[in-house]
Amino acid sequence: MAIRRILTIDNAADLGVLKQVSKPVDAVDDGVRALMDDMLETMYDAPGIGLAAVQIGDLRRVVVMDLGDGPPPADVDPAADGEEVRVPNPRFFVNPEVLWASDETYCYEEGCLSIPEYFDEVERPARVRVAYLDREGQRIEEEIEGLYAVCFQHELDHLNGVLFIDHLSRLRRDRAMSKVRKTMRLREDA
Repeated sequence: MAIRRILTIDNAADLGVLKQVSKPVDAVDDGVRALMDDMLETMYDAPGIGLAAVQIGDLRRVVVMDLGDGPPPADVDPAADGEEVRVPNPRFFVNPEVLWASDETYCYEEGCLSIPEYFDEVERPARVRVAYLDREGQRIEEEIEGLYAVCFQHELDHLNGVLFIDHLSRLRRDRAMSKVRKTMRLREDA
């Protein structure tokens, strides 16, 4: 496993890659699983909760996600110290798609590893029925909602060359670009 560089919107070449539509995966094989392992390690290192392959420059329709919503181990009392226990629950999606979306919407303040330190509210369908191949290549269909649905749709957008700021007004999108450029300059100077 390896930590890969995450492409960011302040770099014109990176932005050009991020705006491309990713290609379907023919089969989930060891090469795709190795890519998913690298993506997961990269996402945890960043840290983030979702990552599309295009964000590390690979134009295959692959996404990893971990919302920390796994079942707590039997020997851990999740309410012992009053803090929520975040239990790893890595998920893997190959060729993900939305089959159906609810008319009901949900607003969530989204962020993105390719748009560092910028967050804004995006309105998306509250529930979606999705299909994808899992880590073993098995087709899964499920109806999802809440943060899981938001993250799935956010990452699927990446595979289609769409960034979450593309859902914002031009003014808010320009503000995001400006803030990210400033953030990245400060990182370089540090």
